[in-house]
Amino acid sequence: MTLINRTIENILLSLSSKYPVITITGPRQSGKTTLCRKVFAHKPYANLESPDIRQFAIDDPRGFLAQYPDGAILDEIQRAPDLVSYIQPLVDEDQREGLFILTGSQQFEVSNTINQSLAGRTALVKLLPFSIGELQSKGSLPEIDSLIYHGFYPRIWDKQLNPSQALGDYFETYIERDLRQLISIKDLNLFQRFIKLCAGRTGQLLNINSLANDTGISHTTAGNWISILEASYIIFLLQPYYRNTSKRLVKSPKLYFYDVGLATFLLGIENVLQVSRDPLRGNLFENMVIVEALKYRFNQGKRSNLYFYRDSKGSEVDLLLVNGADIFPIEIKAGMTITREYFKGLHHIAKVFPSEISKGSGLVYAGDRKQQQTDVLVVPIHYLQELFGVSQE
Repeated sequence: MTLINRTIENILLSLSSKYPVITITGPRQSGKTTLCRKVFAHKPYANLESPDIRQFAIDDPRGFLAQYPDGAILDEIQRAPDLVSYIQPLVDEDQREGLFILTGSQQFEVSNTINQSLAGRTALVKLLPFSIGELQSKGSLPEIDSLIYHGFYPRIWDKQLNPSQALGDYFETYIERDLRQLISIKDLNLFQRFIKLCAGRTGQLLNINSLANDTGISHTTAGNWISILEASYIIFLLQPYYRNTSKRLVKSPKLYFYDVGLATFLLGIENVLQVSRDPLRGNLFENMVIVEALKYRFNQGKRSNLYFYRDSKGSEVDLLLVNGADIFPIEIKAGMTITREYFKGLHHIAKVFPSEISKGSGLVYAGDRKQQQTDVLVVPIHYLQELFGVSQE
């Protein structure tokens, strides 16, 4: 497969003319290094995962940075976090934009380091694995169950790897490398069980007590492990939307995986046919669409504006895109046939927030026809970008 262009490339070029530092975070193997080396091909590159390079940067940060008078791409900056404190006076004195490009795979650790030393000096962007739109740019899209099974990590598509094998390797590498950097876990088997239980709860409200009890750990440990999975871009918590309404609204987040393929692997699914038969297929389809909305925002250099709605009586809408006072609700259904039941949540929320929902709403389903119904744009996954675009008009 030829190299797929990333949607975020032009955003990076634009930001590099406005900020002295750009910081890119995202999951391991989401394509950060490839992206940086393509967009900033003129810059020298240093990978802080390499022990000798990392040691030099830690032992002699000034000497290390002196090698790069015109800046550089510094990969996996969380491996030498103190380096950022030495970059700050350099960029302040130099006054040039686009000097250093930093990448990191651990969002909290990188964010804390950056916020302390480079506040106001760096643009912060997030790169997730391929989007559906990026895959479409190279030809027709595979069937939905195949997309769910493969996930979106670039290496799987570029090298045409077996997803079960590749995601298994990814998971083992994550456990062995990233996890040991972030936390001391005595029983790795217990942690693996915890992540697999999380996969079984994809698209459900996060219940820390239930997860803790089913894993055999304390409530505190379960909370810590959720934070670790968030920090390393494994899971994404979608927050509930609530304003001052008379209704009692749910305040627990919903649990999703940044890559649906990884969730599928953790469920023990080993081929496309098993996806089609799995009782969680609807949840996995929902996971895929939710994260596509997140990618759409991140690829524009914007932050998440994603929420969901659920009240105490069970009325629910899977996804709300919130722009200022405007709300654009989206319902997500894994069926191929549109039924009246699909619109129930959308009709309900339109009554709850009549003035905020001014651009109609959306429905994503597993069929292949786009249609406009009264105030609802119904789209298959091939038209997701178009639907997300409507929400921002």
